[in-house]
Amino acid sequence: MCENPLRALPKMDVLLSHPTLLAARKVLPYALIRQAARGRLEEVRRSVVNGAAVPPVDVLAGEIAAAAGALCRPGLRKVINATGVVLHTNLGRAPLAHRAAEAVREAAEGYSNLEYDLDNACRGSRHSHVESLLCSLTGAEAAMAVNNNAAAVFLMLSALAAGKGVAVSRGELVEIGGAFRVPEIMAASGALLREVGTTNKTRSSDYERVLLSQEAQALLKVHTSNYQIVGFTEDTPLSQLAGLAAAHSVPLLCDLGSCVLSSQSLPALPAAPSAAAALADGADVVCFSGDKLLGGPQAGIVLGKKQYIDAMKRHPLARVVRIDKLSLAALEATLLLLRDPEGAREALPVLSMLNAPPDDLHRRAEELAAGLGHALGTAYTVSVLPCAGQVGGGSMPNEELPGFCAAVTDGPGVPEDLEAHFRRHAVPILCRIHRGALLLDVRTLTEEDAAEILRAAEAVRGTRL
Repeated sequence: MCENPLRALPKMDVLLSHPTLLAARKVLPYALIRQAARGRLEEVRRSVVNGAAVPPVDVLAGEIAAAAGALCRPGLRKVINATGVVLHTNLGRAPLAHRAAEAVREAAEGYSNLEYDLDNACRGSRHSHVESLLCSLTGAEAAMAVNNNAAAVFLMLSALAAGKGVAVSRGELVEIGGAFRVPEIMAASGALLREVGTTNKTRSSDYERVLLSQEAQALLKVHTSNYQIVGFTEDTPLSQLAGLAAAHSVPLLCDLGSCVLSSQSLPALPAAPSAAAALADGADVVCFSGDKLLGGPQAGIVLGKKQYIDAMKRHPLARVVRIDKLSLAALEATLLLLRDPEGAREALPVLSMLNAPPDDLHRRAEELAAGLGHALGTAYTVSVLPCAGQVGGGSMPNEELPGFCAAVTDGPGVPEDLEAHFRRHAVPILCRIHRGALLLDVRTLTEEDAAEILRAAEAVRGTRL
């Protein structure tokens, strides 16, 4: 009579007493170790029924410890961006400045005066923490911040244009990531879309026609930040629209999407939209993202004339889309840095990356390539190649960022298996594959990132990819 193979399975109490799991209990919750053990034993039980052998208990204990560790690991975690895309939406867009991260920590660890007026000992407004900064940096009469720019646009239209016709160029009916479209946002806000012009040409006379016919009681300018129309085109400048809006006593609303506060912060990209310039050109209300070219946290920033900003603050939707205290702390710290444009170009990671000199990028690529060559060994070919990074985040899509990368062009498992090895590292490293080479763009790497990449590369030696 054959012995039941399931009897070879270790008992739960014996397994949990294994030295590997006893050591794991010092750093991992016991409940999760038990959960991982039950799961692994059930998997082994099914495989034994199908004819497989029971793994050695040492192997099982190691697998359970690893599984328990995975259960403790958060889903949202740090990754290393070696893609060269500075505002990578899938990777969280703008990394915060150290001072902004510290401000978040301080706001998170205790109480704060989020909505308390310390001077007058009464309830205050969360808008007050950033409004004066935004106004001084841009020349706006008033300002507020909400949780993202889509919310800012929705609140702007709901508060200022619900039930009114809003004229928008057909060439500006943008779709942003996640299939959110300007016409649908307008419809949800209660604003009535009045399309003017054509996809490639919209003149001031097109706007004037719907104003004269009273089909439109507001004008909306949407910056096409994630695409460009080229060739036989014509666009109506914001300054011309401002003249029309003033002549017909209607508000001119402007969604810049992604912009800098002023051109001083980003000399490397002089074509970048500027909030201060849009206000100077006559826009009544301007909104844009905080986590794009501004280099701060996710936020929707609204600037403009006090009468319109006050109306938005009073609207019931303002409560729904209000910015939380952690994002507000990071935004205020970012704005404080932006008071010194030259210093901000060093302190804010996004501005530092976008303004990085080519010579500095080349030097860093050479250092990384040399380190990779040493870490990977002679079986691999590593060199420095020129490459083109991107701004990302739907910002300036046709703007290439000339730079340099460390390229692994030959060796075992290059490029797909080596890319998978880096991506599965303890701190995942995300690279690009181009023409059979694995590219690590140094523009988006810190010194700490480069050191972690070399540790990941050292782990390749002696393994089979």
